[in-house]
Amino acid sequence: MRRTWITIFVGLWALAAWTHNAHAQRRGLQPEDYYREVNVSQTAISPAGDLVAFTVTIIVEDDNQRHREIWMQRLRGGGPDGEPFRFTDPTEESSDPRWSPDGRMLSLQSQRGEDTNTTWFARVTAPGGEVYHINGVDSAPVWSPDGEWIAYTKAPETADLESTDDPETRRGWIAPDAITQTLDAERFDGRVVTSMRYKRDGRLQLQPHPSVNEKSQLFVVAATGGKAIQLTALDFNVGGIVWSRDGSSLYFTGDEFEDDEYSRDLTTDIYLVAREDGEPRRLTSNPGAERSVAISNNGTFLAYLATPARGEETNLKIVRLDARGRFSGAPRTLTNEWNLTPGAPSWTPEETVRFSAATGGSAHLFEVPTQAGLIRQVTNGARRLQGVSTSDDGQVMAYTVTDADSPTEVFVARGDGTAEQKVTSFNDAWLADIELMPAERLSWLVEDGSEIEGWVIKPVGYQPGMEYPMVLKIHGGPHGAYGDTFFRTFHTLSSAGFFVLYTNPRGSTGYGHTFTYATRGAWGEVDSEDYLRGVDAALVKYPRIDPDRIGVSGGSYGGFMTNWLTATTDRFAAAVTSRSITNWESWYGASDAQGLTEHEFLGAPWEQRELYRRLSPISYVENVTAPTLIIHSENDYRTPIADGEQWFIALKKRQVPVEMIRYPRSSHGLSRTGEPWLLVDRLERLRSWFVHWLIDDTTAAKPIQAR
Repeated sequence: MRRTWITIFVGLWALAAWTHNAHAQRRGLQPEDYYREVNVSQTAISPAGDLVAFTVTIIVEDDNQRHREIWMQRLRGGGPDGEPFRFTDPTEESSDPRWSPDGRMLSLQSQRGEDTNTTWFARVTAPGGEVYHINGVDSAPVWSPDGEWIAYTKAPETADLESTDDPETRRGWIAPDAITQTLDAERFDGRVVTSMRYKRDGRLQLQPHPSVNEKSQLFVVAATGGKAIQLTALDFNVGGIVWSRDGSSLYFTGDEFEDDEYSRDLTTDIYLVAREDGEPRRLTSNPGAERSVAISNNGTFLAYLATPARGEETNLKIVRLDARGRFSGAPRTLTNEWNLTPGAPSWTPEETVRFSAATGGSAHLFEVPTQAGLIRQVTNGARRLQGVSTSDDGQVMAYTVTDADSPTEVFVARGDGTAEQKVTSFNDAWLADIELMPAERLSWLVEDGSEIEGWVIKPVGYQPGMEYPMVLKIHGGPHGAYGDTFFRTFHTLSSAGFFVLYTNPRGSTGYGHTFTYATRGAWGEVDSEDYLRGVDAALVKYPRIDPDRIGVSGGSYGGFMTNWLTATTDRFAAAVTSRSITNWESWYGASDAQGLTEHEFLGAPWEQRELYRRLSPISYVENVTAPTLIIHSENDYRTPIADGEQWFIALKKRQVPVEMIRYPRSSHGLSRTGEPWLLVDRLERLRSWFVHWLIDDTTAAKPIQAR
């Protein structure tokens, strides 16, 4: 079987070189096209800028799984030299490429056979080559600047919670502080829970009591191998490690209050420890979270991100370091007058600070001098850049790009963002047969003067003389955003004959801090206006949309809003609600994320009982008339399935047309990272529900009727 899908992948890549028949019949995107989609990520450019490594992910339909490999592209003069080539063994899973400082070695993560050490190394002297371990390194390496040392954080060992044959594998199933007793410890195979953190979305199994898990600590070992030295023995997990420029010490981040289930504060701090038997020293203080450390090239400044409290603005700060690597003077903020949210910083050879940030529907690279002042946008365009990696001299950088019409591909450019060139074309061949309608920007104003941004995709085969239905798509979060990225759901609906409207209402990121938190304490009540005025704006700009055939759909917060809009308005003729919230009080008791509403609803349910009930769609369910498809994962611990069940029973009792799809072995991220087959099935069910209720049996459009 494995040989078969490897052959398919090689054939897919070869197709990119064929000349496409311009006269071939193109079609719209179908759910099963997901199996052909190739994703690229984790770009890592070599120190000399002559190679870029990246992870390629394909879908293996027959095995119902994803397969990851590391590929490479040679560069000459900052541009591609030849074609990309596979670097790792195609019969093994490989990801997370990292370069040694001299560019002669690449590390990668790969589970191979029965070997428990997933960290491997390869010499970059020819394509591929035998991978090997470095004695003492058993986690992703962070090299010292001189290449003499490797640091890493060792993940805590977790018990195999799937097996119950050996009592030791059930370590942590009975809380150590439990009061109750059992008659037969060997016979009891249930759980005794005393911690609120007994489940976590994305983990199908329940979690053991936190006290049985070891904390990840910081280790160093000579780059040539040897016995690893443990530098920390803290009561919290160590992460975000960065070497000082002279290699004598390391910075890391950690949260000493991470096990305090009752803390609502942000308490992550920056620490410093000497490489040789040092005692960790905390450099920042609480409250607030400081993270994402980056050291300037001359070693005199440290840049980091700081968030004073939940819901407050994140800023980029720098601080001067003394000879011992400690803070010298007060940190300065470089983004005081900037209304967007900076990402993790890095330094250019010219000692400016760079970072990525969302801006509207796009994501780009920005830079600011250490004296603060004007923040300059380095890259541009209606697209999203991710994973920017830069050569040591700053002359070449690599990153991935996606836009409304294209899945991710690798690009390279000069350090200043010019002379950009596309490196990979994994998706070009199969997309050549697909008709993708472009996303057209639309904006409108709401009562408080805010401008709301959205996009409209027309139906494939659109004819001006016909009327079409439309689906409003709502993103999750609420502090997320749609925009200039490839959404297969939108193109699948477009292919089926729908206009698709997707928007970034108040509550979305990328438009400033005030905009992001404008919905606090009023979810649904504030942003309903943004969605409904958006529908009105689309009807004005696109008069061929039939106002009587408008559907609504979303997942997570978008599922909540789908329920809310169908319960509080009569604008929608059909709905698909995914991983939704129906009842905020019951959600609070079953979710793994109570902190979300504790902040957004200004307290817990017993502190804000009226608000929780007022903002719950179930409070208005008697108003729902829209036929509704409910999609939920059985192991969703973020928005547990009981919310979907409540909505289903309420609609069923009221004889509103309703179906509920329960997906097994799936968590909150089904539509993004779920089993490929289940993900594709979800797309088809969403499509077919809207086709049934909003489109005639014989045609996706109808002649215009006099109104």
